[in-house]
Amino acid sequence: MTQVGLGRVDPSPAASPGDLDPLAPGQALAELHAGNHRFVTGVPRHPNQDAGHRAAVADGQHPFAVIVGCSDSRLAAEIIFDRGLGDLFVVRTAGHTVGPEVLGSVEYAVTVLGTPLVVVLGHDSCGAVQAARAAVSTGTAPVGHLRAVVDAVVPSLRRAAERGVEDINGIVDIHIAQTVEAMLADSFVLAAEVTAGRCAVVGMSYRLSAGGVRTVAAVPAGFAPAVAAAPAVPSAAAPAGQDGPTPPPGVTPATPAAPAAA
Repeated sequence: MTQVGLGRVDPSPAASPGDLDPLAPGQALAELHAGNHRFVTGVPRHPNQDAGHRAAVADGQHPFAVIVGCSDSRLAAEIIFDRGLGDLFVVRTAGHTVGPEVLGSVEYAVTVLGTPLVVVLGHDSCGAVQAARAAVSTGTAPVGHLRAVVDAVVPSLRRAAERGVEDINGIVDIHIAQTVEAMLADSFVLAAEVTAGRCAVVGMSYRLSAGGVRTVAAVPAGFAPAVAAAPAVPSAAAPAGQDGPTPPPGVTPATPAAPAAA
């Protein structure tokens, strides 16, 4: 994915989303960068975490950014970006994998709450990416629902292989960028909001040790991504002879152990 500038606007040190209402995508991105800088340099302000603000947002929310992040316990968005209650609409899954429920949550934030920025937040040494690479390497996928996480990451492994990228953090960057692309390809609602100039989508990678974030992919407001088709009506049953999802190339689903006799 080609990186495209978002016209970043740096707010004053004392600025907050409320002061800049309504926020443009570039302003929302600047708020995140400013908060992350405070976090990295050890001078967080912990905004919007007092009792007065808690009461103020009890009747409604107006988050300025959606964070679609990895579930890793070290990737707490409100801490990393030094934000508070009502600032961020956070959706987290292992490996920031995206399915219908995640897309529905993002669409709600963007269309109902008017959130102008969507961020896909990954991180170095991602366990989900490592698990997917191990599954492809050994030819055996994990059992249970963890397989769905691995299946979602495999396309990023293919792209990395095509580009000759073997370093785990290089693969993570590719997976972040591919997640951005997939969200826009699979959500015609989000794609329309971006095309209309009301929203931007950015992919960021977080460094676990240093605490900083960097942009690895960006689709600015007003850009016209590939238009996703409206969803088809799902079939009530799988086609004849098809009992479940087809394993990705090179991955054989493991067979779970038979239950013990009663």
